[in-house]
Order: sequence, then C-alpha cells, then structure tokens
Amino acid sequence: MGFLLIVQRRLAAFKVPDADVSAVNLPVSVIISARNEAENLKLYLPAILSQDYANFEVVVINDCSVDDTRWVLEDFAKNHPHLKLVTVTEHPRFKTGKKFALTMGIKAASHEHLLFTDADCEPASPHWIARMASQFTPGVQIVLGYSPYKKSRGFINAFTRFETLKTAVTYFSAALGRNAYMGIGRNLAYTKSLFFSVKGFASHLHILAGDDDLFVNKNATASNTAIEIHKDAFVYTDAKRTLGGYYRQKKRHMGVGGLYKNKHRRMLSFEALSGFFFYVALVLCIVFKIQLPIIAGLYAVRLITQIIIYIKSANRLTGKDLIWYLPFFDLLYYVYLNVFGLIGTFVKTIQWK
Repeated sequence: MGFLLIVQRRLAAFKVPDADVSAVNLPVSVIISARNEAENLKLYLPAILSQDYANFEVVVINDCSVDDTRWVLEDFAKNHPHLKLVTVTEHPRFKTGKKFALTMGIKAASHEHLLFTDADCEPASPHWIARMASQFTPGVQIVLGYSPYKKSRGFINAFTRFETLKTAVTYFSAALGRNAYMGIGRNLAYTKSLFFSVKGFASHLHILAGDDDLFVNKNATASNTAIEIHKDAFVYTDAKRTLGGYYRQKKRHMGVGGLYKNKHRRMLSFEALSGFFFYVALVLCIVFKIQLPIIAGLYAVRLITQIIIYIKSANRLTGKDLIWYLPFFDLLYYVYLNVFGLIGTFVKTIQWK
C-alpha cells in the first residue's frame, strides 16, 4: 500500500502535455542496432525513415548479421540519403554484443541528441521523433519513452502487457519523483556528450544486457531526466509468443538488477518482497481461517486502491483492458518478480540475441 500511495500514484497525477511540436527542430540521430533483422527492417524501417521531422538521420548498425540485413539496408540507402549504415563484423578472438554495436553507431552519429529503438519496433505516429525531441529542454540529458507490446490473443501476450504496464508505472513514477532508475531501449533518448562523458557502457561492458536500464541507472540525476508518454511518442513491438521466448527475454533483463544503485535495489526489493509476502500471508490466512472478515477487508482496500491508482495510468499507456485481470495478474506478477530475480542472480546470460 505504501509503495502504491507514495511512488506509483505520481504517474496517475501527471498531466500529459499536448503541446504543438511542429516547431521542434532539434537535430536528432535515431540509432538502431540490427542483428539478422532483414524481415523486421523491411516492415518497420520505413515508418522511421518517413517521420514528420525536418532535421534527423537514421543510423543503423548491421551487427554481424548473416541473413540479408546488409542488402536490405543498402536498398533503403539508395532512396534515403538520411540513412547512415555502420557495419560490425565478428572478431575471431572475441564476441561483440549490442553495447559494442551501439557504441559504433553513436560514434558515427552526426548529432548531439540520440534516439534509440530496435529493428522490430514501430513508432505509433509520424511525430515520434518530434515528441521525444521536445523533451530536451535546458538541462535534460535523458528522455524516457514508452514501448508497449501490441495486443493479440493469448495468456502470454496479456501477462506480458500487464508486466510491461506495471513496470512502466513504477519507473515513470520514480522519474517524476526525481529518482529515475531505468529506461527501455526500444524508446530511449540521451545526449552524445553524456554518453562520452561517462565513458559510455564501460562500467558495465562485461554485462551482456543493460545498454538501456543500466545506462540510465548509472547516469540519471534528479534534474537531467524527463519522460514522454504522449501516445504519439509510443513505439510498439510484438510480444514473445512462447514461454521459452518469454523466459529467455526476462532472464536477460533481470540479470542486471544487481548492478543498480543501492537505493534503487532496496526500493525494488521492497516492492517485490512486500507484494509477494502479502499474497503468502493472504493464502495462509485463508487456509487456516484466520480473521477472514478482516483479511477480506484488507484485500478489498488494497485492490480498490490499486484500481484507483492504475486505471488512469493504464488508460494513458494503452492498458485499460488489463485492469480486469488485476486480481490474478498482480499475484502472478510478484511471483514472477521473485522467481526471475533469483534466476537473474544465479544464471548468467551469454548472448543478447
């Protein structure tokens, strides 16, 4: 309850500005790392190249691809002079990862303001760049965007969208409280000068994941981070369709939490453990029939508080339909957090794609 009322309510209370961004003209370099993404590039790169924005380039890094990525990119480059190609080849002595590819793309970028997404992502509107760029007001070096999963049928899709929504409510609320701790690389922007001033990904280069959340965690301050959650600024992608794919994705993501700043580790651990033990206590009380009317009342108060706080945020973040699943998915979410937290602690991920 305390976490809900103190942290997560901030996003619900936040007023999303709907300002005209047609006059925004900050030079922007969009950066995409692509490894064996030929088909996705055919589908989604046109929406990025055709953004309604006057001053931008798109830098795509062909990261050791063995499919037709190279030929697809070269075909696009013939008709789009603002597309810049960077090629990374596999070194015989060491394996390159996404952080190395992104570093090469950042070095090749012509502009100070960098906007990141992935090859399998699609902007919600032609105004994605303009919306994200508009948040680079004086002093802002990092902009956190939102990347929801596309809605489709099935349990995995519904739970993935719920988990993404709940995670977003927490990290956007934390950022609004001047305590930003993570961002999502599918929709994230920061300045080139910030990247090089902190030596890029050097402090966590040995970790496979974390090009997005660890970078934000290490470098976000109380005053240098903004959020952009206008629906025109969303970037959509497809959720994993199988449990195996979902497991591999989450194992990679959860493995970096141990490197967060201590204050953020404590905050997130408190949320994960308090939510988990709430349900453990609830089940035990039901099984042993301990003060059932009081327990039912406490659960009802918590659930109603969640609905009040989440419904406005869920509506903004295209997840209003998920509120119906809140009682079940909330329980599952806390089991997921603790299980994958343990997996991330003890199981090492050795490849990013």
